[in-house]
Amino acid sequence: MDFQQSELTQQVAQTARDFAQLHIKPFIMEWDESQEFPVEVFKKMGKLGLMGVLVPEEYGGAGLSYFEYKTIIVEIAKVCGSIGLSVAAHNSLCTGHIMAFGNDEQKKKWLPKLATAEWIGAWGLTEANTGSDAGNMACTAVKDGDEWIISGTKNWITHGKSGDVAVVICRTGEPRARNNSTTFVVERGTKGFSAGKKENKLGMRASETAEMVFDNCRIPDSNRLGEVGAGFKQAMKILDGGRISIAALALGIAKGAYEAALQYSQERHQFDKPISSFQGISFKLADMATEIEAADLLTMQACDLKNRKQPMTKESAMAKYYASEVAVRVANDAVQIFGGYGYTKDFPVEKFYRDAKLCTIGEGTSEIQKIVISRELLK
Repeated sequence: MDFQQSELTQQVAQTARDFAQLHIKPFIMEWDESQEFPVEVFKKMGKLGLMGVLVPEEYGGAGLSYFEYKTIIVEIAKVCGSIGLSVAAHNSLCTGHIMAFGNDEQKKKWLPKLATAEWIGAWGLTEANTGSDAGNMACTAVKDGDEWIISGTKNWITHGKSGDVAVVICRTGEPRARNNSTTFVVERGTKGFSAGKKENKLGMRASETAEMVFDNCRIPDSNRLGEVGAGFKQAMKILDGGRISIAALALGIAKGAYEAALQYSQERHQFDKPISSFQGISFKLADMATEIEAADLLTMQACDLKNRKQPMTKESAMAKYYASEVAVRVANDAVQIFGGYGYTKDFPVEKFYRDAKLCTIGEGTSEIQKIVISRELLK
């Protein structure tokens, strides 16, 4: 693997960096306080190709690699984790699922709208009582002629309220039976499909998280992605790629917190010298920088394997697990370096601290990642 960023990756990084400074940074606390999901920001990103990063150009996307994708999320999350999370969920989950498992007709129908952010995408696997236990989901789809009737509720769904289209994994067999779920695409406005409760979260507050409710929602069989019974296997493959997204998200949050702490430690003086000159602070910075570098390399390794279409279940889980735990540790140390100021909303590190924790939970908890990694090791 080449450790040097390509010229293309550098250009993409600069585009994302400039966009974040101009269109995101001035508003982050306003969105955080009000929990506003700023749809227009995503529409602007769509025009720059940031919402269809991996989508081939023939379907209206940017046709870039996972290296560019990872870099975009890092640069945005360095400024705001919430916006980074929504970019990741839209690109890798909803759009990624249609791209991976849709037929050509389905791709032509939905990908151009998603790639330009004309439509915002949602992805529904989790339910109230089936987080990691996805084989026991209660949301069902029953075949009725050439249609399917979906009934049930999906919880903790990014863009569950504002999303224009949702990829939904439903149970089509017996609970916990093999091959018991199937994937469908449901468009907003379909009768019986509505939004439920919006969650009031600790962090990632500008990224909308809400219920999706299906009440005898009828959709045509042409909205089915892949074979009947293949839903869970599809979801696991999508989550392999999704874990790269969360690793990149965590990496961005960690870098944002570290850079803020590094700058502050050189500006803040105590006992007539910058606090960075004290070993208690400088060693913290050394640990933060080292762990970030290690998390970055793990994430790059997963991106490289994904680009080359090699198996990367273990590597993506390692990257996600390590990077997310690093983000929590780095954000915690950043608050400590800022001292009392770090505990106030006048400085950026308290938000990094709140946003970081989601990375150890979403798209498979740290404990689930360890199960995935250990299973791969013990094959």
